[in-house]
Amino acid sequence: MDKLLEKLRHDFPDLRFRQSRKFAFRPPRTILIGPDEPKKELVLLHEVSHAILKHRDFGTDIERLKMESAAWEKAQELAERYGVEIDEEFIQDELDTYRDWLHKKSRCPECGLTRFQTPDGQYHCPRCNEFLANKK
Repeated sequence: MDKLLEKLRHDFPDLRFRQSRKFAFRPPRTILIGPDEPKKELVLLHEVSHAILKHRDFGTDIERLKMESAAWEKAQELAERYGVEIDEEFIQDELDTYRDWLHKKSRCPECGLTRFQTPDGQYHCPRCNEFLANKK
């Protein structure tokens, strides 16, 4: 991990690397490095990828999932460049946490249908919103 971090500091001098309780990217250029965990080098490359891709804010939850997916794709490119083992199953498991979160968040608590999210971040159920609108 130390060698990888040294290479990343050399190759991306505009990024700041800080120790933290967990791995994360803090825009615009801070990478937080968490404690040892499985696949920590791959996770570090994922967070660096957010910085390289200039990820900042997301308007909708699906945009967040797209950003996470793009960061993992970039992390795979970086992994090849830096000789870090790519674990596709691990990456898909990480993406599954966002997919599961999105699926749960998009379910209507009233009827269970999948809701849609508008650009303002609000979720709307096609059944319940229509039903409530007709009831008024």
